[in-house]
Amino acid sequence: MKKAMVILITILLLNKPILAEVGKLGAKGAVLIESDSKRILHSVKGEQPLPMASTTKIMTCILAIEKGNLEDIVTVSKEASKAPPVKLKLKSGEKQVLGDLLYSLMMESHNDTSVAIAEHIGGSVEEFCEMMTEKAAEIGANNTTFKTPNGLDADGHQSTPYDMALIASYALDNPKFVEIINTPNITIPTNPLEGSIRHDLINKNRFLHMVTGSKGVKTGYTSKAGHCFVGAAERNGMELIGVALGNFGTSGKSKKYTDVQKMIEYGFANYKPYVVLDKEQILDSVTVKTGKKESVQLRSNEQIKLPLTKDEVETVELSVTKPQEVEAPIKEDDEIGRVDVVLNGEVLASVPLYAEEKVEKLTIFEQIKKYIKSL
Repeated sequence: MKKAMVILITILLLNKPILAEVGKLGAKGAVLIESDSKRILHSVKGEQPLPMASTTKIMTCILAIEKGNLEDIVTVSKEASKAPPVKLKLKSGEKQVLGDLLYSLMMESHNDTSVAIAEHIGGSVEEFCEMMTEKAAEIGANNTTFKTPNGLDADGHQSTPYDMALIASYALDNPKFVEIINTPNITIPTNPLEGSIRHDLINKNRFLHMVTGSKGVKTGYTSKAGHCFVGAAERNGMELIGVALGNFGTSGKSKKYTDVQKMIEYGFANYKPYVVLDKEQILDSVTVKTGKKESVQLRSNEQIKLPLTKDEVETVELSVTKPQEVEAPIKEDDEIGRVDVVLNGEVLASVPLYAEEKVEKLTIFEQIKKYIKSL
């Protein structure tokens, strides 16, 4: 690509509103994101590594769904049965279906269940934790390291509020995960199973009844991590995820919920999803050298929809970066340049731009004829 030039296109003007505020939060670290774009809408030390307690189990659950066979029979080991509370009180040698254990994992946050799942899928807790960390990196949660499958305190077991939001966003794309975390109560085994023991489970996540459109997600607490919570809600086609890590003190148990509630209500009050770029939208054109056409139009192949305040809509721009000219022949859908969505100097999203049509190269005779005509 030759020397590029940048063109700014200002889009859409609306009246400036008065923004609602989040207010003071109790968490050490907190973040609010919109799930599709992953845009940060509010952050308090959102990139700070912190212990995350049982919010860890979000990754344990989604990894079990993806890597395990939910119909598998899990035989509880002695080590799993010895895990500290909170626990399902699984017995050594007890059998349960893997899919049933996920309800225990997410609805009542049982630590013995986490170990049984980890051993079944990973072969060992250590190997499963390696799988968890690798999955986090794959998702983009690069500042997360798992040392336990249940979130119990361990050296190096940490994440960031933003990373936990990314992990939750990924998990919420899975229908089975969403079904599990929104189940109000269930009895396992769900079908008769020899060697199993009956367990009645009730969803302990208060957030499901606190926020309109709530999807739950996961609570957590340890003495080192404090009270932690990852919560999500969806309204009018926009899903928001809030994370609060490190609420301490006697009020921390309720503040972990209210911190996320404040952020999510702030998000819905101030942000709406805007289509800032349509699929197949023509953005610009570029000169074609030695082509049978003098220029070719540049088209996006993707839609960009972002959460924006009305105030931001006034200043958001599409920045087109393209070469001064391109050499024929050009194929339809050749990548030529890109468009960035820019807000106050920050690039919120980028997609490539492609040639709208093919442009054939002039023959030598046609080039000579064109040159003579230009004289």
